[in-house]
Amino acid sequence: MLKHVDHFHGSDLEKIEEIYGIKKENITSFSANVNPLGISPKMRSTLLERIDAITSYPDREYTSLRKQIGAYTKAPYENILVGNGSTELISLFIQIEHPKKALILGPTYSEYEREISLGGGTSLYYPLKEEEDFILNVEDFKHHLNESLDLLVVCNPNNPTSTAVPQSVMRKILDECKRYDIYVMVDETYVEFAPDFQAIDSIPLTRYYNNLVILRGVSKFFASPGLRLGYAVTGNQDLLEKINSRKNPWTINSLAAVAGELMFSDTEYIERTRSLIHQERTRIYEELLSWKTVKPFRPSANFILVKSLKDGVTADDLFEHAIRRELMIRNCSTFPFLDNRYFRFCFMSPEKNQELLACLRELL
Repeated sequence: MLKHVDHFHGSDLEKIEEIYGIKKENITSFSANVNPLGISPKMRSTLLERIDAITSYPDREYTSLRKQIGAYTKAPYENILVGNGSTELISLFIQIEHPKKALILGPTYSEYEREISLGGGTSLYYPLKEEEDFILNVEDFKHHLNESLDLLVVCNPNNPTSTAVPQSVMRKILDECKRYDIYVMVDETYVEFAPDFQAIDSIPLTRYYNNLVILRGVSKFFASPGLRLGYAVTGNQDLLEKINSRKNPWTINSLAAVAGELMFSDTEYIERTRSLIHQERTRIYEELLSWKTVKPFRPSANFILVKSLKDGVTADDLFEHAIRRELMIRNCSTFPFLDNRYFRFCFMSPEKNQELLACLRELL
């Protein structure tokens, strides 16, 4: 198991408040990767009218919510599971599949390795290479798949590199994994932010591959981490039955179930989000390309990975400089294969983005 270094996470605002004496309400978190538009207006206006939902138990099967997610993802609702955030579903899936050896595309989110370890399994990493701009070389990668592996984990788009595996490439991976009886878990937390969403979305592949499960949540795109609502899509009926038999009932509260039904149908909010992120992602990437002191990596999600090229200026220095302006970025040396030169920040409002760029420019 790789050793992970501790740094501030996007949800660690209380720690920041304690250490730096800055009120958490005043901090703009470029580290949390949450939609800057806030929650869906449709959900906000309607949820108050539905407050009485908490006086009764939610539907044990969450049928209405699953149908709404099905309409949103274009997947049969019978193939959809809902859970208390995607974290619960990751945990349940790993408990059931119980992989002895897993391969993870890295650098990436450490929770996958943690869950595999808790189940008694071991994790290997296939490192995405900086010289290839952290884009997966699928032909080389296929040579690392073999019968000793039980599970492949792919975060797509990947955190923190913001690179993505197209659906056409994912098919090649799934075909190869099928040969070796390897299950594939794809975390699509950030897929809705991608510029060509349809080309990256792997949910359509669940109709053809029974060794595939897709995980998503509402924390980032729908700016609702506190709802703890996640969902999984798979065409594997045996897996669905096993998870349903192990899953605790009513892990999603009534308000979260109602909120889910509302947010997935707010098409205006969805389009506004995609438009804002696309505009800011393009503008910021192009500006950073003009700086000689950094190397930005082309982003597919709502955040960008950047490497400091300036001697003596580390991600720690940039974090310290920004936080004193009440702007919080992410030091990426916490991730496998990245050192103290890499940092990540998400795209907020144009005004806040300019404020952050000006702050970083002072050191870079």
